[in-house]
Amino acid sequence: MQSDPVSDYLTRIRNAQQAGHRRVDIPASKLKRAMTKILVDKGYVNKYIDITDNKQGILRLFLKYDAYGQPVIKELKRVSKPGLRKYSSNENIPQAYNGLGIVIVSTSKGVMTDKEARKLKVGGELLCTVY
Repeated sequence: MQSDPVSDYLTRIRNAQQAGHRRVDIPASKLKRAMTKILVDKGYVNKYIDITDNKQGILRLFLKYDAYGQPVIKELKRVSKPGLRKYSSNENIPQAYNGLGIVIVSTSKGVMTDKEARKLKVGGELLCTVY
């Protein structure tokens, strides 16, 4: 049984990119769907398909590579871990790579990027950084 679904999600994406795969299948959840939507909206992933089965469903992500075959996502790093949760107020949400990357934050108003959380003046749990 997996203890941290977000780490599993990030690791599957990292492993697929390292192996040069064009797509990766990930067990779905509401949190993973929200994170995937952010990755697609910000241009880190081409697209995704939500495949329904008789269980929880599957997210099929189509990974994005540049003209040289290098993955668009350079780094995916988990910030808040099950053993040590990291929370931040809207004033103290860190920037990823001086604003070049994004921080995905789980707030009371849903899962969003660091910029959106600052704009809406809400804090929350810092899930991961993407660069």
